[in-house]
Amino acid sequence: MNKQISFKEAVTILILMLVMLGWGVIGFGMSPQIPVLTVIALLIFWLQIRGFEWEEVMKGISQGISTAIVPIFLFLLIGTLIAVWIQAGIIPFLMVLGFHMISSHFFVPSVFLVCSLVGLAIGSGFTTVSTVGIALFGMGSTLGINPALTAGAIISGAVFGDKMSPLSDSTNLASAVAEADLFDHIKNMMWSTIPAFIGSLLFFFFLGQSNKATSLAGIATVESSLRQHFSVSFWAALPIILMFACAWKKVPAIQTLFANIFLSVVMIFVQNPGFKMQKLATLIESGYVSNSGNKTVDALLTRGGISSMMGTVSLIIMTLALGGILMHLGIIDSAMKPLVERLKKPGRLILTTIMAGIGINLFVGEQYLSVILPANAFKPAYKRIGLDPLALSRALEDGGSVINYLIPWGVAGSFVASALGVPVLDFLPFTMFSLLSPVFSILSGFTGIGLKWKQEKVA
Repeated sequence: MNKQISFKEAVTILILMLVMLGWGVIGFGMSPQIPVLTVIALLIFWLQIRGFEWEEVMKGISQGISTAIVPIFLFLLIGTLIAVWIQAGIIPFLMVLGFHMISSHFFVPSVFLVCSLVGLAIGSGFTTVSTVGIALFGMGSTLGINPALTAGAIISGAVFGDKMSPLSDSTNLASAVAEADLFDHIKNMMWSTIPAFIGSLLFFFFLGQSNKATSLAGIATVESSLRQHFSVSFWAALPIILMFACAWKKVPAIQTLFANIFLSVVMIFVQNPGFKMQKLATLIESGYVSNSGNKTVDALLTRGGISSMMGTVSLIIMTLALGGILMHLGIIDSAMKPLVERLKKPGRLILTTIMAGIGINLFVGEQYLSVILPANAFKPAYKRIGLDPLALSRALEDGGSVINYLIPWGVAGSFVASALGVPVLDFLPFTMFSLLSPVFSILSGFTGIGLKWKQEKVA
């Protein structure tokens, strides 16, 4: 491929793309699929005029989509897990348990702390949101708390746990591509993570105090309905214990989900001896449909199934197809290379690394690529000025994986929006941990506090 795209040309393309995506999603309130598809069509049209071979365009699309095969399969399994967990009474059990354990006056900060601990234990933000997160979201709705605020607390906790867990794929990836030790990487992230965690906790504590209007009668009604229509017992803790055990043993995510789905299905047949295989097939395909007669319960627990994830899957395919074109034809590379050559001071380098991660999230929508691409681009610059690989790995996390949850067309953002039923733009202002992490990381770069150098600084 002998076509070359200049820096100005690449930047112009990316800015126009971002304007179109933002205009469609924010300005017109469209679902992200429409603006992304429009951008793909216009980009392909421009590439044809520019003289690029169609085979190269198709190769970019294929390479982009190929990175999504495993996440897509995981999302289909998570959709299945949500449905069978509701049918088996696991999510209703967590809701009832939560009503008795969590104070309504401190509900929002409690949600943040619980999801932080669960995420830290299992190392998966997606699993935290789609299991414990859904139960906590249901509790918040029953208590009359702003759904976007509850979602922000759930996601903030899940992202913290995912970021700081040695079991997390994204954490392992960031340390690996930066060539840093995993546990040194986790320790070094505390310079930005702990301030972001404390800031988030204070935010949820004070903002949560404005939502004290709780209805004890309403909670009692919901709990009664849950107990009446679901098998709410401590047996429901078995799949949760299995999930933690698999995380502890470092069982791969796909195997963990299959094992959990199988156990949950067994529980369904034990609880309902007359349960038909046809009904199970419908449950897995279309999700659980609640007909309890309680509007709150029915709204909360009618969800899950493979079909519930298809909107997310379609968006992931389109977004990564767009990202594949941008990467394969050198548009992103052309935009980043001149920046790398001019960066000689640590503050500017870390700021640019974080902004590059945010940019990859915006243009490609995939959290792993938002870590890998800036790592490959900026690693020589970190070595040149004498910064330790730990400085790079922390910047990759703070600008890459944690930001993907805030992108409406991103893999993580579209997933949690689908799982919780809250649009990304609604919960974005309340997802404080993801918003604060890059801020404290940038401050570290400019102040030098917590910034890791090699044995000696290079002048």
